[in-house]
Amino acid sequence: MTTVDLGEDLGIETSAALKARLEPHLAQDQDVLLDGAQVRRVHTAGLQVLCAFFASRNASGRSTALHDSSAALLDAIRLLGIGPSLGLPSPPRNHSNASTVENAA
Repeated sequence: MTTVDLGEDLGIETSAALKARLEPHLAQDQDVLLDGAQVRRVHTAGLQVLCAFFASRNASGRSTALHDSSAALLDAIRLLGIGPSLGLPSPPRNHSNASTVENAA
């Protein structure tokens, strides 16, 4: 099993570097564990890279998982509803707990 540290920043500015860091692991037959414990900043571009990485590995029958994800990372995944794409279970649909995203405009 190989563990890849996602670092602190999954912002749009770092998405190309994230893609480059994950690319060598696309064809790796070993299980890949992505350590998200240090993630503090998340943009959709970084999550798109993660989703594409998971999809590519899954299509090839390779196992990939998130490990020790920070609250910031888990919250972003939950708000976008992409947990299943990243190997996480879907939360129960309970609209009384639904968070809102404020429109800054």
